Amino acid sequence: MAPKPKITKEQIVEAAFHIARESGAEQLNARRIAQALHCSTQPVLYHFGTMAELKQAVYNKADRFHTEYLMSGSSSSKDVLRGIGLRYIRFAKEEAHLFRFLFQSGFVAEKSFPDMVDSEELAPVLLAMNGAMKTSMAQTKQIFMTISLFAHGYASLLANNELDYDEAQIQSHLERAYRGAMLAAQEEENERIGE
Repeated sequence: MAPKPKITKEQIVEAAFHIARESGAEQLNARRIAQALHCSTQPVLYHFGTMAELKQAVYNKADRFHTEYLMSGSSSSKDVLRGIGLRYIRFAKEEAHLFRFLFQSGFVAEKSFPDMVDSEELAPVLLAMNGAMKTSMAQTKQIFMTISLFAHGYASLLANNELDYDEAQIQSHLERAYRGAMLAAQEEENERIGE
């Protein structure tokens, strides 16, 4: 009899990621993951001592997937922030289960919004925005916070409700939010310099 193929930790995380993506993170359990891998629950329980540990690994994979999704668009200076905001909102519509897992499940490690903005996972997004907007990193973070709060509200509505996705309307709203955030950041900078 041929030996059974070994199930790796990476295969388990990949199978669990697909379950979370298709059905929601609340559907993650050892039995369901084992069924997806056509094996017993033993490899799942061997590689991950607890479901919390496995869910954290899946969360980390979903977070990387989300960052890649956000960074997949235009890099022209005018469109970077608006593009990231639009992709954030679009992600919530296209990947509602992952959006809820990432932002509404309690797995976020940071406990404050400024901590989240300073997180390692957000660094590539902020660097791209900073380079495109030609602002100080402090201004970039302020602008990002304003736009991300606006985009998160929009995205949450789309991920949790049956709202229609109207990209032209979303772009118009993002443009207004972007102009307001840029103006506020510039006014704050002028006040700081004037002191």
